[in-house]
Amino acid sequence: MKQNRTILSEKLKESLSSVLPVTGIVFLLCFSISPVPNSLLMGFVLGALLLILGMGLFTLGTDLAMTPIGSHVGSAVTKSRRVWLIILVSLLVGIFITMSEPDLQVLAEQVPGIPNMVLIVAVAIGVGVFLVVAMLRMLLRVKLSHLLIGIYVFVFLLARFVPQEFLSVAFDSGGVTTGPMTVPFIMALGLGVTAIRSDSNAENDSFGLVALCSVGPILAVLLLGIVYGAGTGEYVPVVIPELTDSRELSQLFLSSLPKYIEEVALALCPILVFFLLFQIAALRLKKGELIKIGVGLGYTYVGLVLFLTGVNVGFMPVGNYIGQIIGGMAQNWIIVPIGVVIGYFIVAAEPAVHVLNRQVLTITAGAIPQKALSTSLSIGVAISVGLAMLRIVTGLPIMYLLVPGYLIAGILTFFSPPLFTAIAFDSGGVASGPMTATFLLPLAMGTCSGVGGNVVVDAFGVVAMVAMTPLITIQLLGVYYKYKSRGAGEAEEPAEDPVVLNDDDIITF
Repeated sequence: MKQNRTILSEKLKESLSSVLPVTGIVFLLCFSISPVPNSLLMGFVLGALLLILGMGLFTLGTDLAMTPIGSHVGSAVTKSRRVWLIILVSLLVGIFITMSEPDLQVLAEQVPGIPNMVLIVAVAIGVGVFLVVAMLRMLLRVKLSHLLIGIYVFVFLLARFVPQEFLSVAFDSGGVTTGPMTVPFIMALGLGVTAIRSDSNAENDSFGLVALCSVGPILAVLLLGIVYGAGTGEYVPVVIPELTDSRELSQLFLSSLPKYIEEVALALCPILVFFLLFQIAALRLKKGELIKIGVGLGYTYVGLVLFLTGVNVGFMPVGNYIGQIIGGMAQNWIIVPIGVVIGYFIVAAEPAVHVLNRQVLTITAGAIPQKALSTSLSIGVAISVGLAMLRIVTGLPIMYLLVPGYLIAGILTFFSPPLFTAIAFDSGGVASGPMTATFLLPLAMGTCSGVGGNVVVDAFGVVAMVAMTPLITIQLLGVYYKYKSRGAGEAEEPAEDPVVLNDDDIITF
């Protein structure tokens, strides 16, 4: 327990350093160009405190429970050598975990013309099917880049037949559904599968599951768009609470807690049930390991409840309000550089990003420094948010940005080392998590409302942009890594003969 407290202290310091920059930017905006009511600002402060505490507990719980569970289940399923069992378990895990993802509920409320449950089930099946594809890819050793290029070519061909109202939401769904519950489990599942392989590329193949699982929701919503035709629903605006005193503020947070307590419980139940079934049937872990996992699940549960309460109750209204103020200004173009700055820092506050960073650090034995990966990811998200805000101000169709972006990402797969390509496409899914869905998306919606645009067509798409640009920036890091290795006369593949990038080697802007 003492060790857990020490680790928790480190996790809290890590989450504090992640959240403070975003908090500082919002304070700067609130005290300058976009003043907000005192009640909203106090709600934001309280939300930030919950965010810091929740992220610290969540990341600790992931280390103690989510990663071991996924790794044990992945190893047990693969060791059975039964393809039908691998397919069945992957499909069920993908469906049930996705259906319980909190951000998917938020997305379903905003999609016009499709019943919520129809959308949720379709997206969940999409994730389940592509988790099966991802597992089979690792076992059959299919090259990830070729598979991704083929799938995205089909996605963009299909998009030509889909009503405009569904395009932005479809590509947003790919990022939203790979959230804080799904990502740790799926990534650990990949580690468990590759652990029984002895070839030199096994560890590289542990990446790429999130990338493939992000495609399923996109295809599901595109197909629903074709079936249902043009949407008839309307955008549901974010409710800006009107509070008169601190008691009402505390009541607002306390009244929201039961909702997230229930949501997170539903999210954890499928994982717990699957683990218990495998524990009885195959794993038979010792009592000490089970206690450790149980404690970890407790940390994960409490942390995610606090995190979601903080971002939904404290961050979402402020983001929307600031967006409305700036969007209504004569110089509303200023939202573009503001979006760039917010995007650069906000990605560090995504829980799943920390999970990816730790896995990269572990798999590559430090050959890819965390600072290099984090900097590339931040640059990518900064560019994406800036472009998303530019799209809102100008009314630029989203496909004008997504098609060239994915085309560049596809071309880079031929020049970037396979490990970097897999990490890059995984990064797109993990970067677009609850912070993006509950702060950047409301900011975009508020800005679009202020500008007078179509919220469903123009504001949606910010998550899709956040999921796209890391594919380019991290692969560019891989190209730099590759040619630096070649120049040093060493192997090009870091997993086989790693060349360590020092802080001096990191490209900064």
